[in-house]
Amino acid sequence: MKKQPEITKKTRQSLIDVFCELYCQKPIEKITVQEIANKSGYNRSTFYQYFTDVYNLLSFVENDILDYIREKMKNKEQADTRDILLLFEEKGACLNALLGDYGNIRFIEKLKGEFFSDAQKYCFPKDNEVAPYLLEFQVSTAFSLLRLWQRRQKDLPPDELYNLIDMLFTSGISSVI
Repeated sequence: MKKQPEITKKTRQSLIDVFCELYCQKPIEKITVQEIANKSGYNRSTFYQYFTDVYNLLSFVENDILDYIREKMKNKEQADTRDILLLFEEKGACLNALLGDYGNIRFIEKLKGEFFSDAQKYCFPKDNEVAPYLLEFQVSTAFSLLRLWQRRQKDLPPDELYNLIDMLFTSGISSVI
């Protein structure tokens, strides 16, 4: 008997949602398949129909977000802060876990690479030896502010956050104070 695609998608998403909720609260080493299954209302065998273990689930979530970004960025030369804000709006629960206290720095680097892999050639002269430092400052600052926004339960409207980040980059901190 074949499964219905809608049910399969809903089951997978339920497992993902529970995993992300748990990953916000504790390191991956402390998350068990049994815990994910219990909390999502499924049994362990259902979990194993979709994922081999919690690390495979983590990899799936990370790759899903990276694929989502690639799809959104397909026809753009360069990302801007609005693109990143949109990602935080649409994939917030998973990003909250992946970029949270127990997240993995390698994923953050992959994420920055997806958004800004070609940014240096658009923003800075190639022969400028400080250009990589300037780019890292700009990208890391933007991501740090977005992570803070996530942790503060998006206490600013997205447009206000975008304008704040833009103002900080164009005019500096003194323009905001």
